[in-house]
Amino acid sequence: MFPKLDPLLHSELRLAVMSILAEVESADFSYLKKQTSSTSGNLSVQLDKLSAANYISVEKGFKGKVPCTTCKITETGMEAFHNYVKALQEYISK
Repeated sequence: MFPKLDPLLHSELRLAVMSILAEVESADFSYLKKQTSSTSGNLSVQLDKLSAANYISVEKGFKGKVPCTTCKITETGMEAFHNYVKALQEYISK
């Protein structure tokens, strides 16, 4: 029997964001947009979904006078990400 994959992480862009955030302390919106080759609108929607699930925290502020959105993976998000990777490994090893 194959383990169930988290549907929230089974999206290419959300998985990419979680993969990045799992490796860094935090990342700003511009960095995530560049790394994922995403549009601002699509990335914003996906960050909202991850934030609503408490997988990431989103902090809005300013760098000088420029708006800055910073994202961090939460403990819940890290656990979900590790469970997702573990489930994928089980798919691959069968």
